[in-house]
Amino acid sequence: MPNFIFITGGVVSSLGKGLASAALGAILQSRGFKVRLRKLDPYLNVDPGTMSPTQHGEVFVTDDGAETDLDLGHYERFTGVAAKKSDNVTTGQIYSQVIAKERKGEYLGATIQVIPHVTNAIKDFIISDISNEDFVLCEIGGTVGDIESLPFLEAIRQLGNELGREKTCFLHLTLVPFIAAAGELKTKPTQHSVKELQSVGIRPDIVLCRTEEHIPDDQKDKIALFCNIPKQSVIEAMDAESIYDVPLEYNKNGLDKVICDHFKIKPKEPNLKIWLDIKSAIKNPEGEINIAVVGKYTSLIDSYKSLDEALTHGGIFNKTKVKVHWIDSSELEDEKKFNSIFENIHGILVPGGFGERGSEGKILSIKYARENNIPFLGICFGMQMAVIEAARNLTNIPDPGSSEFGIFKSSIVGLLLEWTKGNSIEKRSSKDDLGGSMRLGAYECHISDGTLVKDIYQKNIIFERHRHRYEVNIEFKSELERAGLKFSGMSPDGLLPEIVEHENHPWFIGVQFHPELKSKPFEPHPLFKDFVKAASNFSRLV
Repeated sequence: MPNFIFITGGVVSSLGKGLASAALGAILQSRGFKVRLRKLDPYLNVDPGTMSPTQHGEVFVTDDGAETDLDLGHYERFTGVAAKKSDNVTTGQIYSQVIAKERKGEYLGATIQVIPHVTNAIKDFIISDISNEDFVLCEIGGTVGDIESLPFLEAIRQLGNELGREKTCFLHLTLVPFIAAAGELKTKPTQHSVKELQSVGIRPDIVLCRTEEHIPDDQKDKIALFCNIPKQSVIEAMDAESIYDVPLEYNKNGLDKVICDHFKIKPKEPNLKIWLDIKSAIKNPEGEINIAVVGKYTSLIDSYKSLDEALTHGGIFNKTKVKVHWIDSSELEDEKKFNSIFENIHGILVPGGFGERGSEGKILSIKYARENNIPFLGICFGMQMAVIEAARNLTNIPDPGSSEFGIFKSSIVGLLLEWTKGNSIEKRSSKDDLGGSMRLGAYECHISDGTLVKDIYQKNIIFERHRHRYEVNIEFKSELERAGLKFSGMSPDGLLPEIVEHENHPWFIGVQFHPELKSKPFEPHPLFKDFVKAASNFSRLV
């Protein structure tokens, strides 16, 4: 049985529990431990797949096709451990399982209650699908005191008793705010948050304090006294210049040592070279480029969290600082203004999205990139709009469009109702539920020789993650290729276009999948490495 670390948060939301969990996983790895990270989300949605990105942020997709919380992206980027369906659960999933069992009579007539039935289901999830991990880190979503998270807190309280303190550790992330008018840090919010946690039967072993200022020793003494923990278990977590500095900061402040001491483990010394190298690359760039991301969810940048990080990873590899300019595609209507909008822009990226709003702005931006030889990367919906742009402006295909938007004479993009996954056939209907009904997870793609993407990947077969329900129509492939838009990557059966590129453009690639989901700071995705390189080369020409 592995050691379990339960991460809770208090005072306010958005303190960064996901990042804290990921960074802790990374420093435990640096000491030679095998880790697994999980997220328990208290909302009633079955998964975040039907949530608006501007409310909840991006939906992170795993290889096995789960639509999960964006924190799982942090977990993968920091540890390199591929997340699975069994690493994210919601209240909606738990209650669905419990109710389904009740309907089948599996509870033998018992009255179904939160305790023990719901809490037992949560505990079963936490300890399931574990192999030989040394540590399992479980992040509890929400803020202590929220009514929604109570069943999860009760479940981990029970597990603490059942597994014993020697196999469990409770880490509470809290806020120590700096009050400018008083000129001092205040520990009272942390005290109240820990008191709230203790009221449900959980005493934290470690308090991780988010702060904008260094916490003086006397303030640490006060936190330790009122939270009933040793002073060394009060860990400062100051704002960092880069999120990739956080593992180094946690190690410097002794978090991994306190964890090992709690479990009475004598680990080997940490090897943090990989994080030191990343920090050095970020702090000492040899150049700077501007990338325009033309999207429709730019009011909340977390809508494109993995994308933003993947561009950073490409910059780390190329020793280049990537400045991202977020442009709302729904406001791009006048082509005459594009020269000023894209002035000093060295690359244009059009990301995924759903619905017609903002699509015309994306198409016009793609046209501008194509006509001005600006490096372009289109992802998912961005690829589909690139194909429609080519059909509109380079072919005689009548009235090209997407059936997602309405009825067109030529549905260049259409609803996918059947596709192959492995040795089976996946089928969908336009009447299906929206949740979980897309092409999800990792699929095989065959790359053609003599193409730009073959040079980039250096492989003939790749596996990339998908999240979409519309596909480019293969019926228009020949005419589009005659116009110079080459279909350079296809599904194994040759029916689904996966990658397109313009042959007469220095760097113009559209992909149906989401490459950003597999990028890591220590292993940047090939497409983002090459896109940043192309943008750097373009910056020297203008």
